[in-house]
Amino acid sequence: MFEAVVLMCLATTEGQCREVLLPGFEAVAQAKCEAALAGQPPDLAAFAGLGTASIPRCRPAGDALEMVEVAEGVHVHRGHIEEPDEANRGDVSNLAIVIGEASVAVIDSGSARWMGEATWRAIRLRTDLQVSHVILTHVHPDHVFGASVFAEAGAEIVGHARLPRALADRQANYRESLAREIGPQAFLGTQVPRVTLTVEDETAIDLGNRVLHLRAWPAAHSGTDLTVFDVQTGTLFAGDLVFDDHAPALDGSLRGWQRVLEDLQGQDIRQVVPGHGGPSLPWPDGAEPLARYLQILAHDTRAAIDAGERLGEAVTQIAEDERPHWQLFDAHNPRNATVAFTELEWE
Repeated sequence: MFEAVVLMCLATTEGQCREVLLPGFEAVAQAKCEAALAGQPPDLAAFAGLGTASIPRCRPAGDALEMVEVAEGVHVHRGHIEEPDEANRGDVSNLAIVIGEASVAVIDSGSARWMGEATWRAIRLRTDLQVSHVILTHVHPDHVFGASVFAEAGAEIVGHARLPRALADRQANYRESLAREIGPQAFLGTQVPRVTLTVEDETAIDLGNRVLHLRAWPAAHSGTDLTVFDVQTGTLFAGDLVFDDHAPALDGSLRGWQRVLEDLQGQDIRQVVPGHGGPSLPWPDGAEPLARYLQILAHDTRAAIDAGERLGEAVTQIAEDERPHWQLFDAHNPRNATVAFTELEWE
């Protein structure tokens, strides 16, 4: 298989270049790929301001993202349980594809453009159907920054009604921190996605005899949580409303998260794809570790507040009993305790 790429280089950093995928020009032979390029030259305006680009060319296809099929037509990539760095290039969260009879949906898109490109290749290994939708489960950058690849191929970018504002408010910080963490070369070509379809409450997407139910939630893990339920297989894509192995990260409301998780535990769901870990969990049993953590976080926080402890002292002790059960505990629990303390001290 051959694909079209363009060499992009950072004008401000000597030697930082990467061949960026141009989706939609794939062909089994190089001549056919080149003919497609000549017949409909790609619009490189999308890369304006991101660096300098060469003339597009065709080359053998690059690496596809590894995925496992957890149900019929449902393929999941399990990200590393790590903080983003130059070694993992930001591959630290889960993403998935659902294949219908008419089109494909992508659920979350990774930390950088290269992950969107690798996901595109993974799809093309399985089907020639168009990618009609990219559904972003929440605002955090490890889930959203690969989406522009699919937008260039004509996909709708779907998110919570509050997602566009949240991205606008946080994009500068997210771009700066990710580029620093994973390195400018891995981040090269990455853009903030433009959401084209928002969900205020609930909606459905039909991929061709395959219906996905989307639901926007009140503030919980974040203020922009959106779940996706595949009716055909009983699979819920929970984003970071569900964590496995990876320490939970609270960026919304502790009480809200507990209420949402309780709601989800009562639903008729066969399995859940979490935002981290998995790649799939039986339900509702798969929610028990997270529910326990949130309960202990709330209990210890209220106890610290009732004892009159100061925030700086309390965060070193809150939920400490949970340490053995989670990777990256030290990276996330202190912030969780801070957010919980700030919320619950006003009960």
